[in-house]
Amino acid sequence: MNFAQLVVAGIFLLVIVSLIFTRFRPSLVFACAAAVCFLTGLVPAESVLQKAVNPGLVTLVALLLASIGLEKARWLRAISDGLINGSLKGSLLRLTGATALSSAFLNNTAVVAALASSVRNQRRYPPAKLLLPLSYAAILGGTLTLIGTSTNLIVNSFVLDRGLPGLDFFAFLPVGLAATLVGLVVLLLCNRLLPEGRTSIEPVKEYLLEAKVVEDSPLNGKTVEQNSLRQLETMYLVEIVRGGRVISPVAPTEIIRSEDKLIFSGDVKDLGRLQDIEGLRVFALEDEQLKLDLTEVVLTPNSSILGETLKSSQFRTRFDAAVVAMRRGGERLSGKLGEIQLRAGDALLLAVGPDWKHHRNIDKNFYVISGGKVQRQLSRRDSWLLGFGFAAVVAGAALEYFSLLKGLVVLLGGMISLNIVSTTELQRRFPFQIWLIIASALVLAEAFSGSGLADLLASGLRNTVAGAGPYIGLIGVFFLTLALTELMTNNAAAALAFPLAWSLAESFGVSWMPFVMAVAYGASASFLTPFGYQTNLMVQNLGGYHLRDFVRAGMPLTVAYSVTVLLLLPLVFPFGG
Repeated sequence: MNFAQLVVAGIFLLVIVSLIFTRFRPSLVFACAAAVCFLTGLVPAESVLQKAVNPGLVTLVALLLASIGLEKARWLRAISDGLINGSLKGSLLRLTGATALSSAFLNNTAVVAALASSVRNQRRYPPAKLLLPLSYAAILGGTLTLIGTSTNLIVNSFVLDRGLPGLDFFAFLPVGLAATLVGLVVLLLCNRLLPEGRTSIEPVKEYLLEAKVVEDSPLNGKTVEQNSLRQLETMYLVEIVRGGRVISPVAPTEIIRSEDKLIFSGDVKDLGRLQDIEGLRVFALEDEQLKLDLTEVVLTPNSSILGETLKSSQFRTRFDAAVVAMRRGGERLSGKLGEIQLRAGDALLLAVGPDWKHHRNIDKNFYVISGGKVQRQLSRRDSWLLGFGFAAVVAGAALEYFSLLKGLVVLLGGMISLNIVSTTELQRRFPFQIWLIIASALVLAEAFSGSGLADLLASGLRNTVAGAGPYIGLIGVFFLTLALTELMTNNAAAALAFPLAWSLAESFGVSWMPFVMAVAYGASASFLTPFGYQTNLMVQNLGGYHLRDFVRAGMPLTVAYSVTVLLLLPLVFPFGG
């Protein structure tokens, strides 16, 4: 191994370690790695600039921008209420089927966001029985078409970067359809593995709330029991923060002092009970301008405040809203709300001010789950026009009358002219993080291949499985990608696994198609953890799922999905080309 190969190997190792074991944003990790490749001369400036405008990457950006308008359409919300009725199995089948079909053509995050509220607010069945299948169905549906998930378009970007024609629009359909049908059957049969949860319409239980004992409070000097803080039924006093010290567990004989921060856990429908206690001020509700019709949001993976605290992020000023309560899946939070570091998937209960709906950074930082809607709905006419326009783009691209990129550019122009989206909105929602990750990953892939490291590793792997044939190599690529997507994100996993898969195919002297498809399907197999796919993060808090719920429900699906994909890949995409 020469010096250049050692440098590239070190860069790749640091990228993987950083993505798995640190909280650095993937975009920052990839950008730093690409910068090192450029500064050390491993990749020339011309190639770096070329990667930034890769046709597949530009197509992905255009599709994500077009999805901003599609999110406003009425279709999903119009049909969502009718999906859940009759038996649980029938409701589950209708919900997952409609979700999978929608996700084949629409942004799956938008699909889940549109359907989640109806699932949460229905009284018929426990939401926990439906929300995780909703996310899984969206992931499965994304494997049906080229535009079904960003992962497929990322793989297509790498193919185009090799100077080859892009993947066909429905190239993913034969294997994806079989995997989706098998997956939906598994979801139906294994629904009993999901927690029961509650059938209540109340969506916000087990939040962490903070209240302050004001100066000269009548609570001062009395015990917890004397102040009746143990008889709040649905709320429980879990901690007292006093002068930087956390008192937990809280004994009934603990004396309450002025300036104490009382940390409660429970159902915020009884928030008014705390407000009625004289001398106790609920965190964030002292501002009379804030509305008490609370809004529930979930932090997006691209939020600009991840890793910060409510205090350091100046949350109140930035969003004209204050956090009343916070929840993080099944994990117990501790300490003052203002000092807890924020993570993707955190659920926040907000008291919002009059300017909340007018802030331009809301939809970039939050999925709004319940409460006041920030995003306006399109008129019936505009919804139909947008639907016909998008269908025409998809049909034209699938029939190869024009490229998908050209169709999306025309569609975006029409959306702007009809005022469905504004140029300001497109600028604000530009998917900079995804663009940076993929452009940087393309630079890394060139360094990986150009240095000869990819061929060296591929030859080593081929010698390791000598005599076993390319099918064993294909299985290895699939499970490597699957493991990476569970540990980091689907986009990062596809970006890291593609160069090795390509070189392994060349080393075996077989068609690259089955290996590339193994990367695409492996990167979409995010069923075991909430971290690999953003729809999993969304439903984690909404359904109150623990990590063990993902493992228990996701393992049968992962096994069935993997077996289906690995059996069909060499049949649909033969090694002989």
